[in-house]
Amino acid sequence: MLQLCQVTRSLFISNCRSACSEELLQRENITLRIPVYDDPNEDLLSHFDRSADSIQQEALRGGRSLVYCKNGRSRSATICIAYLMKHREMKLFEAKLKVKTARYEIDPNPGFLSQLQRYEQINAASL
Repeated sequence: MLQLCQVTRSLFISNCRSACSEELLQRENITLRIPVYDDPNEDLLSHFDRSADSIQQEALRGGRSLVYCKNGRSRSATICIAYLMKHREMKLFEAKLKVKTARYEIDPNPGFLSQLQRYEQINAASL
């Protein structure tokens, strides 16, 4: 089934197949797409701030962002969680729960969870 799962009013998560549906993108008025490449060795931590800031800038303009990866489970979920942590000031646990509520299938791999934990520590130290 093709679907875009709504995390916030301006943020959606999906798998690659759904993200390629122009009909869905138009129906949900997606204005920014941030593809996260399907590479298990990818260092996502270095992309957290830039991705989160892009999503936030688009939301402030009234736009909607879609974050997706091959299965819509790990990489895309990780980026959505990082966004919620930075711009919604959520703790890792509550951000992960919010994304999981929108898309039950999410399951960030242990490496990405570790990077999110590190990101939480970095953000806490900068307050």
